[in-house]
Amino acid sequence: MCYFYILFSKSLDKYYIGHSCESLQERLRKHLSNHKGFTAKTKDWTIIYFEPFNTKSEAYKREREVKAWKSKYKIQNLIKPSDKIQHPDF
Repeated sequence: MCYFYILFSKSLDKYYIGHSCESLQERLRKHLSNHKGFTAKTKDWTIIYFEPFNTKSEAYKREREVKAWKSKYKIQNLIKPSDKIQHPDF
């Protein structure tokens, strides 16, 4: 199973959009670890939204689609609390 996911940092008031074929908990752990890159700026990232996909290419396609919006408003509409998907690992 692969995922398209959105992280949020309250301290930065920013979203991070990505995809992964590893567990979301493991992917979040890597974002929170010491590394270089956008998510290294802070350690308060949380997974606020995700969508499951059967293949990596489908998850990547969805990531590119949402990134192309370039709109915080559209992202916020996508992740409305009533639409959140519950994942058994959380």
